[in-house]
Amino acid sequence: MGMRFGWTPREPSLAAGVMTGTSADAIDVALVRIRGRGWQRKAGLVAFHSQPFAPQTRAAILAACDAPAIATAALARLNVWLGEAIGDAVLHTCRGARLAAAQLDFVAVHGQTLYHQGRREPFLGRRIACTWQTGEAAVVAARTGATVISNFRAADMAAGGQGAPLVPFLDYLLLRHPRRDRAALNIGGIANLTLIRAGARPEQVIAFDTGPGNMVMDALAAHFSGGRQRYDQDGRLAARGRVLEPTLARLLSDSYYRRHPPKSCGREQYGRNYVSRLLAIAPRAAAADLLATATALTARTIARALGQREWEVVVGGGGARNPTLMRMLAAAAPRCRFMGGDAFGIPAAAKEAIAFAVLGHATLCGEAGNLPSATGARRAVVLGSITPPP
Repeated sequence: MGMRFGWTPREPSLAAGVMTGTSADAIDVALVRIRGRGWQRKAGLVAFHSQPFAPQTRAAILAACDAPAIATAALARLNVWLGEAIGDAVLHTCRGARLAAAQLDFVAVHGQTLYHQGRREPFLGRRIACTWQTGEAAVVAARTGATVISNFRAADMAAGGQGAPLVPFLDYLLLRHPRRDRAALNIGGIANLTLIRAGARPEQVIAFDTGPGNMVMDALAAHFSGGRQRYDQDGRLAARGRVLEPTLARLLSDSYYRRHPPKSCGREQYGRNYVSRLLAIAPRAAAADLLATATALTARTIARALGQREWEVVVGGGGARNPTLMRMLAAAAPRCRFMGGDAFGIPAAAKEAIAFAVLGHATLCGEAGNLPSATGARRAVVLGSITPPP
C-alpha cells in the first residue's frame, strides 16, 4: 500500500513529530526512529525539544482561538509565521541531536488548533463538523527540506468522525497487554483518556476527551497574577486553597460529562468564556480557592471517566507534573494505579509529538491512522495531507 503515495519507507525511518497543543505554550518536537508496519511497528525516541512561545506569540494564538472576530490578514500571517516557527524548531532539535536535517525522512505536524467542533451542527442548510489547525506545511517543507504530513484530523471527520482523539493509535501500539487493563491519560490543555482492556483488539479501544485538563487552571493563574504567571507551578496556589464544593457541583453539571463517547472538546467549551463564567459564579472567592476548585474539576472529571475498573493508568502531559492535581486524582480514583510513561518509553512531555511521527509514518505507508471506535468515524482511513519539499 505504500506505493499508493510513491514512497517506500527506509528501515528505520527518521521522523520529526511536531505538536502544539491546546495550551498554546510551546512547539514540541520529537525525533523518532521508526521501523516496521502495522501493529508490529516500533518507535524509539532519539531526541526531544520543547520551544516555548514568547508571551506575545501565545497572546496572538489565544486571540485567534478566543476572539469572536479577528482580521483575516492576521490569521493568514499567523499561519505562515507558525510554519516558519515550526521549521525553526525542527532544525534546532536536529542540531541539538547532532543530526543533519537532510537525514529526516519526513516531518509530521499536527498544527496549532484554532477551532474544533467535533459534533455536527447546522450551518447553511447542512449539518457539519469542522476543525482548523494552522501552521503552513509548505513553509515547514521549505525550511526543513523534508516531506511534511499535516492536517491529520480532516480525513477522519470526512468519514463521519470527530477528528479526535488520534493519539490512541500510539497508545494501543505501545500499551496493549493480554492480561492487564491499561489506560493512557494525557493532561494537556484538555484531558483525554484511552481505555485498553486486557486483550482488546484495535476496534475495541475507547478514547475520548474527559473535559478540561490544565486549561482552566492556567487561565485562572494568569488572571490572578495579572498575566505574570502562565500556570500554577506545581499546583502550589491550589494546594493552599479549599475546594468550593457548591461551585464545583455546578461545574460538574455540564452536560458534556454525561455524554457517551466518542466525544471531543476544546478551547471553544473551556476557554476564555468558560473562565469568565466561573469568575462570575464565585466573584468573591479567593484565588487559591478557585484554583483548588478548578484543579478538583479536572481530577474528578477524569475519575468519573475511569469509573470503578482497576486500571493501570499511564499519565502524560503537563498535568502529570502538578503534584496537587495528581494527589486529587489519586484520591478521586482510588482503585486505579497511576504511573509515568517513562517505563514504557514514553516521556510525558514528548508523547504527543511521538504520536504524530508514528501517524505520519502510517500515512506514508498508506495505512489507516484513526481508530473509529475512538473517533466515531464510519471506517478507518489514511490520515493527513502530504506536502513534498521544494
